[in-house]
Parts: sequence; structure tokens; C-alpha cells
Amino acid sequence: MAMTLSADTHFQRKIVFFNGLLPALLLILDSWRGKLGANPLEFVTRTTGVLTLVFLVLTLLVTPLRKIFGWNWLLKQRRLIGLLAFFYGFVHLLAYIVGDRDWRVLSIPDDVSKRPFIAIGMASLFLMVPLAITSTNAMIKRLGGKRWALLHRLTYLVAIGGVVHYYMIVKSDIRYPVLFGIAIAVLLGYRAWVAWKKPNKPPAGPKES
Repeated sequence: MAMTLSADTHFQRKIVFFNGLLPALLLILDSWRGKLGANPLEFVTRTTGVLTLVFLVLTLLVTPLRKIFGWNWLLKQRRLIGLLAFFYGFVHLLAYIVGDRDWRVLSIPDDVSKRPFIAIGMASLFLMVPLAITSTNAMIKRLGGKRWALLHRLTYLVAIGGVVHYYMIVKSDIRYPVLFGIAIAVLLGYRAWVAWKKPNKPPAGPKES
């Protein structure tokens, strides 16, 4: 039975990993075929930014789906989904450095100070770094489950920052950042509702002698 569960988990991880990297593979293929439009780097920057938000929302969806539908197998894939969000966030940053800054890394601080949406995006990405670093079993064991879970609540802050970053970039059509914002608000609301419904532990009575 243990071997079957382990094999199922391994297969599920492969499915999540393949589907998570599929958008990146399609971007590479479209780039090779010259199908990324007049400004390929801008297209990659925009697409990877959206993908970062998609995987952040998927990460936050794991707990509600597990509790509502009993999909416990998702819990074992949550860290991988979070790493995929970090991967696309890193590619998003790299595309900005190449396409917008032309590899002029020293010009980034000045650009950040002049354009607040970039500052918010950078801050959100930097907050993902400790989440990615602590995604291993060894780090969970070192931090302890409670402290690890507390640290990874930063995912909500990262997602909110990503939505604000996206909203500030969009000039006219705000539908997509608004949809992401609604999704994150619903997930935060669900978390608050669960915490409110959780019964408080009764105080311990006096011990019998």
C-alpha cells in the first residue's frame, strides 16, 4: 500500500511538473518560430508575469480544495506549484532586465525609484525568495512546522503585491488584474472564515490529585 501511494505521488508530481513547465516550453517554441509578435521580450515579460500570478493563486487554492473536496494529494504538490510561481517570477524579472534595461543592472535602482509599480513587483519577488529557499523537507524540519507555515503565509502578501503591480501596469483594460484580485480576496476570505469557525480549545481544568 505504501509503495502504491508513493508511486501515485511520484506520478502526480510528474503531471504537475510537466503542465507547469508547458507554458515555458510553448514560449520557447513560439520564440523559435518567430511567433511572439513585434516585441518578443515585452510579450515574454507580460506572459511570465501573468503566469506567476496564476501559480500563486493555484498555490493558495490547495488548502481550500483539500478541505472542501478531500483532495489530500494536492498538499504534497503545493511546494512544487509554489516553486513554479517563483520560476516564472524570476523569468519575468530576467525579461525586464534584458528587454527594459538592456542588461544595465546598475540602472535598475533608479528605474525602481521612478516607477512605483516596478518597486512593488520587485518587493513581491524578493519576498518569494525565502519561500523558495525553505521549500525543502530539510528546511521544514529545521524551521518546524508551525514556523514554516507562518512564514509561508507571506504567499498572500506576495500575491496581493503581484496584483497591485499588474493593476498599475495596465492602462485601460483592467479586467485581468481585477479577476486576480477577486480570486485572492475570496481565498483570503475563506481563510478568515475557517479561522473564525475554528472552535477555541476549552481551558484545561484542575488536575486531579
